Amino acid sequence: MGERFVEDKSAGLEMVEDLESGIGYRFVNRQLLAEALTHRSWVNERRGEEGIRDNERLEFLGDAVLGLLVGKMLFARFPQSREGVLARMKASLVGEETLAALASARGLGSHLLLGRGEERSGGRERRSLLANTYEALLAAVYLDGGLGPVERIVEQDFSPLLAGIASGATGRDFKTEFQEMVQTRFGTAPTYELIATDGPPHDRRFTVTALVAGERMGEGTGRSKKEAEQVAARQGLALLAAEGEG
Repeated sequence: MGERFVEDKSAGLEMVEDLESGIGYRFVNRQLLAEALTHRSWVNERRGEEGIRDNERLEFLGDAVLGLLVGKMLFARFPQSREGVLARMKASLVGEETLAALASARGLGSHLLLGRGEERSGGRERRSLLANTYEALLAAVYLDGGLGPVERIVEQDFSPLLAGIASGATGRDFKTEFQEMVQTRFGTAPTYELIATDGPPHDRRFTVTALVAGERMGEGTGRSKKEAEQVAARQGLALLAAEGEG
């Protein structure tokens, strides 16, 4: 199962040690890590081989662990906020776009075991796949080392996103924040490109990508181009914040 991750004499050992170094945790049972990074497309191409499991069960557990820890952070940092406000803040933090950006910043895509078809179709950069892998990784750390190591990873990844999150639940201007961060860090301004328009005339959905010097930093979908740009900017902020912590 994923000799790339469990054979100490292979080049894969360097890859897994890089990943462990990045998250600040060394696995006792690296099979858990291999499972977290195994997509079902890899398993489907190896039917009949024993001991190969995809990461979907870990994803389920990781979603629950992440929800608990992010909820704990919000509960502690916003003691005056009511349940509805906390729920909206939590939803904005653990959405697919944010998790995918965090996974991308940690380089999880390059460590995935994918089937040939998924590989050819760009699975390593697919937002839903990256977000699921992030959750599966948290579950693997939890099963291997308990809640403490997971909490440290979540604190590292989400603390930068908590600054201003209360205003985010009521209309935070992600585009302005993203532009300021990009200009400070890169000396240029982000641009936005409309890449898709879907739905009937009365229910349009616009998909926009946020670019920095031609590199895609975020993608968002909304009922208007402005709304989509806000979502893309939020994803870009999450990516830059995670890179800054790395």
